[in-house]
Amino acid sequence: MEVPQQTDAVRPVSGFPRPSKDMDIEKNPNHLHEASSDDDKKSLDSENFQNGVQRVRAITEIWGKKTLITMFIFLYLIEFVAFLQNAVFAALNPFITSSFDKHGLLNVGNVMSSALAGCIPLATSKVIDVWGRVEGFFFMLAVVVVGMALKAGCTNMETYIAGHVLYWAGHIGVLYVTDVMSADITTLKNRMIIFTLNGTPRIASTFAGPAIGNIFLTDHSWRWAFGAFIIVFVACCLPAMGVMVYMYRKAKNVGMIHKEKSNRNALQSIWYYFVQFDITGILLLMLAFCLFLLPFSLVAYAPNGWETGYIIAMIVLGILLFPVFVIWEAKFAPVQFLPWRYLRDLTIVGSCLLYGVMFASIFIWNAYFYSYLLVVHRQPVVHAGYILNSFSLASSTFSPFVALFISWSGNFKWTCYTGVPIVLLGTALLIPFRVPSTAPGVLALTQVLVGLGTGIFTTCAQLAVMVPITHQEIAAVSALWGLFGSFGSSIGSAIAGAMWNNILPAELYSRLPEDRKADTAAIFGNITMQMSFLDGTPERDAVVGAYGDVQRKMVIAGTCLVPLCLASIYLWKNVNVRKLEEEKGKQTKGTVF
Repeated sequence: MEVPQQTDAVRPVSGFPRPSKDMDIEKNPNHLHEASSDDDKKSLDSENFQNGVQRVRAITEIWGKKTLITMFIFLYLIEFVAFLQNAVFAALNPFITSSFDKHGLLNVGNVMSSALAGCIPLATSKVIDVWGRVEGFFFMLAVVVVGMALKAGCTNMETYIAGHVLYWAGHIGVLYVTDVMSADITTLKNRMIIFTLNGTPRIASTFAGPAIGNIFLTDHSWRWAFGAFIIVFVACCLPAMGVMVYMYRKAKNVGMIHKEKSNRNALQSIWYYFVQFDITGILLLMLAFCLFLLPFSLVAYAPNGWETGYIIAMIVLGILLFPVFVIWEAKFAPVQFLPWRYLRDLTIVGSCLLYGVMFASIFIWNAYFYSYLLVVHRQPVVHAGYILNSFSLASSTFSPFVALFISWSGNFKWTCYTGVPIVLLGTALLIPFRVPSTAPGVLALTQVLVGLGTGIFTTCAQLAVMVPITHQEIAAVSALWGLFGSFGSSIGSAIAGAMWNNILPAELYSRLPEDRKADTAAIFGNITMQMSFLDGTPERDAVVGAYGDVQRKMVIAGTCLVPLCLASIYLWKNVNVRKLEEEKGKQTKGTVF
């Protein structure tokens, strides 16, 4: 990775020797200038850390254990509020889109936001590496606030989707930066303990999110949900930012960081950062995925369906932009997101594929599951949220135990294999049980089973992607890993949206009585109307039958992708992270966990 001209230079950390088995570069600072061979010197001198990485390494050098623990607590607080507000907004989503008579467009915002959220961390990784962690976090926080403000004040579906796209991009960006900051202050073998603990707020949000959402629906306006969380989220983010800024200034005062002017004028600086952040590559990738995936959700609203000119043009242009992006990154990009040697590493590739395939499968059968619970099973908002979120509940509860086992054993590949039969069983059971006659408790059980398996997958895969790299590449590979997850969810959402918007209206039309066929579009577009029909009426039977038919097909489509997860794990190298750190030292530096 090219090292940019630095405006804040930290004392050099390159030139370290490659540690031997009995040498830890953090515990034995006297060995820092002892290189075993000329090859080692050459290799290590080439390992330079960008400004943002140097700053965080300097900060961890001067803070103590109390500050480290305080930082963990503040990061946990951020994750808690982020997950809670997302659960509240998810409970409100179908009702908000239905208020604009656009319930079928629920997935359009998800496709766009997921694609953008996949690209945002790539740019953010450059920001936090070149400028610093706090700067990247502040930018993502600003995006979240703007998105929630747009959603609070929207008067049409277009503004709401725009706000949702910004909110989700910022939400993913905030969580991404907190993950990178957690990686900065943890060792490889203990990293997933902190990561999975930071995921446990999903346990609380599973129960609190739908309940709070229902309060806003019944006692207040849904707009107040966004306004309230703007204040709460900003207030909970400030302490962590304050600690990092304070420790940065302290490191600067003791001489570990010194300021140097870049001697660039305004235009030169704009161009410099335009190149460093690879804005061209980000735009190409974002446009490619959005243009390719959106037509599958929009085709039901196009005047001539699949024969509509702009639908065909979007798909073709989206497909063509993918090779353009690859050629740009391989041949022309002055600064690449990640050195190509890492993109050839099978452990990194396999980890990214597992994450992407897993999310594609889940989002196909889970995208409209909440609406299915509300309409078909007549579950209250709170209970429907509980059933839907039991997936995250199981994953978040079980993941810390997986992380503890990895820290103790050092093995992550064979640990990941144990999740395969659980996911296979859970997804296989979805097929016979995703029917209107299934008891809600059984539906929750299938969610729990899949959640347990994917908790194992996610924990192991997130660690696997960081094994072959140095501290410099942590932000980049984390962004790459998140990119595959976002695009996997985008693909899953696009497939789900295509099935929902093409199959459900046709099924409704064929099942509705003759005198109500003209109301097909109105019924399809409004979840409140769907829920209003009484049991035993032809309209109710038509809605339930149509929902059951499309949900069963969505489950079958998602299940077909599960075997690819096994193939992705097979690509990983069987590395023991405990032995790796004993032989080569830690990725991070300073007082870390």
